[in-house]
Amino acid sequence: MAWDFESDRSIYSQIIEHFELSILSGELLPGAKLDSVRELASQASVNPNTMQRALSELERIGLVYTQRTNGRFITQDLSAIENARNNFAKKHIIDFLNRMQSLGLNKAQIIDLIEKYYEEDLQ
Repeated sequence: MAWDFESDRSIYSQIIEHFELSILSGELLPGAKLDSVRELASQASVNPNTMQRALSELERIGLVYTQRTNGRFITQDLSAIENARNNFAKKHIIDFLNRMQSLGLNKAQIIDLIEKYYEEDLQ
């Protein structure tokens, strides 16, 4: 995993987002075992307490679970992953729409721009 943190946001929230994206995109598969907190913290060059806190939040939202003596794993609950994917998408869509509206764009203009750039840049 590439750990490239931005200076304008907390490392804690970026770790959570990193794992969310990895899980929701399928990079980390359901049931996959995560490295230990210390190993992950070392890989990311962060304090183990920060990594522990982020993993605890991922566990709270249902994307990760702990087996007492075996470590942490990605959830195998596909509905939890789908719900998290929808919530993640909704948050980013709302943020995007708010930014576009602050630029003075209406719904039709936003849709036109999405279609234009989708065709040009994503296919």
